[in-house]
Order: sequence, then C-alpha cells, then structure tokens
Amino acid sequence: MVVFLIGMRINSFAAVRSWWPVARAMGPMVEELTRDRDSGLLGCRTLLGGAREVHLVQYWESQEKLLAYASARDKEHRPAWAAFNRRLREGRGKVGFWHETYVVPAGSHESVYVNMPASGLGGATGVVPVGRRGDRAAERLRDS
Repeated sequence: MVVFLIGMRINSFAAVRSWWPVARAMGPMVEELTRDRDSGLLGCRTLLGGAREVHLVQYWESQEKLLAYASARDKEHRPAWAAFNRRLREGRGKVGFWHETYVVPAGSHESVYVNMPASGLGGATGVVPVGRRGDRAAERLRDS
C-alpha cells in the first residue's frame, strides 16, 4: 500500500491567476481515478491546513499504480503538471506545492475508529472490529 500526501499553499491571495488553476486541477484527477476501478486509488480525503493550504491524503494499492498514473500521457495528471510548472516559472512563488510518498509494507498499519464511521485508511481499505477484550494494537499488527 502507498500513502500519498499532496498539497498546495497560497502564498499570495491576490495572485488568483497563479493559484486558482492549481486548486482546480486536483478535482478532475480524483474524479478520473475514482471512476477507474483499476487505477489503484483506494481512497482520498481533502483536508484544510489553515486558510492558505489544501492537502489531500490518498491511499493507493501500490507504488507502481501511483507512478503509472503520474506518467500516463492520456490521463489528467500530465497536462495539469505541465501547466503547473509553467505557472511556477511565471508566478514568482505565489503558489507552493508539495507531496510525500510513503510505501507501507503489508501488516504495518492499523486504523482504529471509536464512535465514528470509518474514514481515512479504514474508509479506503475497510475495517476489522477489535476482537476480544484485552486485544492490543501490537497483537493486531503482528497478526495481520
């Protein structure tokens, strides 16, 4: 499994021409990935990081599927990435961008939800209820 974090930061609210296209580009990509069950995207959440930042947390089946989407010439990502790079050169730092990729070995993750529906990783991959009283995280991780 892969956890992919991606985000943008508005460095100048007045520079709408620099940051608005970046903000709008992610929606069509997520829609495209969600429609294609073979894309490898398991789930996605959008989070606000204050007034200036938007973050997406994505869960992928594999690093290979993430990289295949990123490089596919017939998908939304490539043209959006090229346009973003042009804006970066013209924008003089008016919009920022970051991403982080974590490859997670099988059995090396856990999700716990108490009094709420599964979301995040549990929403993307499903949940298994904690079994018996005294069941510990170390036991669940060891047994997965």
